[in-house]
Amino acid sequence: MKFLAARRRQPVVALAMLFFALVAVGGVYAAVGTVRPAEAAGAARSQTQVEMGKQLYLEGCSSCHSLQAQGSTNGPTLIGVGAAAVDFQVATGRMPLAAPGVQAAAGPPQYNKEETAALAAYVSSLAPGPAIPNAEQVDFGSADIAEGGVLFRVNCQQCHQAAGQGGALTQGKYAPSLMNATPTQMYEAMITGPQSMPVFSDSTLPEEDKKAIIAYVDYLQTAADPGGLSLGRLGPVTEGLFLWTAVFGALIAVAVWIGIKAR
Repeated sequence: MKFLAARRRQPVVALAMLFFALVAVGGVYAAVGTVRPAEAAGAARSQTQVEMGKQLYLEGCSSCHSLQAQGSTNGPTLIGVGAAAVDFQVATGRMPLAAPGVQAAAGPPQYNKEETAALAAYVSSLAPGPAIPNAEQVDFGSADIAEGGVLFRVNCQQCHQAAGQGGALTQGKYAPSLMNATPTQMYEAMITGPQSMPVFSDSTLPEEDKKAIIAYVDYLQTAADPGGLSLGRLGPVTEGLFLWTAVFGALIAVAVWIGIKAR
């Protein structure tokens, strides 16, 4: 009897095992089926962005940087510069260059955000290079502003002036003012070294130090001047000019008035 009962239970067990096996296979198939289309869609979007960037490059950049981005007498190679360099130059309006000059000046951007991202994607597809910093890399909310000031004065003030107002360099070049620079643009400049600026790699200036510098510059951009006129925060140059034109002008006027009254 026990033998017969065991034989009757075997079909039930087999059916149960088959049912659970089908459920497991179906679950795995469903998971794979939802992941792979998403990955394929992401790859398709990426490829579409690269193709869009290539078309924009051929239309607006190849005349200086050559058809293969290898550079020419009119522009440097873009092989290996990375997406960060492209985003910085294009988003700040420095590129495309309006006319040859000592250095590219910032201005209104000629491409919108989507087109800029496409150009960056195309150039970064040619060879590895610095990527555009993500939100975490430029989040300076917890950075030490005082430490950032020290780092800025050690590494940046020689060119950008202690208050970030910019300054003159050699051969007609200049370090631009940082008063309108965004955190992303500052981070990109530090990792790509545009124009006369050196590259500050993570071995030279770790990510936390970069955040501290960005926090200090952000403080400069919003700092008030309770002591009086800022005069551009350019130091003794504007202060001396103000002294000569305003104070000495007033003294001369008083001296003339006294002379007229004495007559």
